[in-house]
Amino acid sequence: MQNRDFVIENATVVLPSGILKGASIKIEDRIISKIREGSINSNTKRINAQERFLLPGFIDLHSDAIEKEIEPRPNSFFPVNIALFELDKKLASCGVTTIFHALSFAEGEIGVRSNEKAAEIIKEINRLKGRMNVKTLVHARFEITDEGAIPYLEALLKDGNINLLSLMDHTPGQGQFKEVALFKNYFGTVYKKSDAELTKIIDRKLSVKESVKSHVDYAVALCKSMNVPMTSHDDDSDEKICWLKKMGIRISEFPVNMDAVRSASNNGIYVCLGAPNALRGNSQAKNLSARDAIVSGYGDILCSDYSPMTILHAVFTLHKHDILPLHEAVNMASINPAMAVGISDNTGSIEEGKEADLTMVDIGEEIPRIVKTFVAGREVFSIC
Repeated sequence: MQNRDFVIENATVVLPSGILKGASIKIEDRIISKIREGSINSNTKRINAQERFLLPGFIDLHSDAIEKEIEPRPNSFFPVNIALFELDKKLASCGVTTIFHALSFAEGEIGVRSNEKAAEIIKEINRLKGRMNVKTLVHARFEITDEGAIPYLEALLKDGNINLLSLMDHTPGQGQFKEVALFKNYFGTVYKKSDAELTKIIDRKLSVKESVKSHVDYAVALCKSMNVPMTSHDDDSDEKICWLKKMGIRISEFPVNMDAVRSASNNGIYVCLGAPNALRGNSQAKNLSARDAIVSGYGDILCSDYSPMTILHAVFTLHKHDILPLHEAVNMASINPAMAVGISDNTGSIEEGKEADLTMVDIGEEIPRIVKTFVAGREVFSIC
């Protein structure tokens, strides 16, 4: 058993309210017990941070990366357990200490997004989560035009296998895909669907439009009864945001325009933006720029979406371009997502009494680099 008592000294510590230089923190039995400017007297193991930044570990509420690990190319599948263990190593190296693996229930759209396959993956995640290096949770994505997903989601929720549920609607004409051509171009290019296959998917979505409300109402009621937090995906209007507030949904993921972002902020709903968008400076789907939203004073959370390595670089890019002070950019990937899903009492910031979920960052070279990651005081990644 690794000794969980140690001191990290000579660190540039990123706190929720600012930066503490030349600081030390003491970890005892998984918990941050002391934070001090200067040294801490202790006979335990000492780690010299050499003035590197010490950040809270990143909390990633939405990562589709597991889908790509399992099915890197269309119809080429790897065993779920191998994909999970290998991705777990990558996440630790990216500074992610809490991951919400996002699995989609969207029958007939993409290989791993069938209801049976998504449920199988979620069960395997829950079976193996205790053996992962990072804290491992499940984000179930419910395509609301898929009535067949309801029995699977109900069973998984009742068994405690889902920690976050999002409502998605990829029907062309709203949300991310304002036009049919945009939908076909995206799914045809990324997922190698033929025009005939795409037309069949669209027709099926449109045919169940009248029954969607009952699906949504049932899923929302189920989550509320089990205290499972919810998000909404690709919101595009003030009307949609007001509906979220009425339904008790606290997070808006990837809103597609400034009107939706502004409305969410005004209604006390967390806005989750993509770290790839913030890093690149634009949306790959030609929707809202995360940077533009943040410059305008909107946006609470960064998530990796499809690329775990982007959280670190998005945080430092926002700081480099004077869009946010570093601690506020870090908050978007740590304490803010923790608060949004109700785990901030235990993690999400470097504060006394919280679990030691930490990542050490060296900015001395061309790009920031993770050099160590700790989960509950256990070192799970190191290059020094």
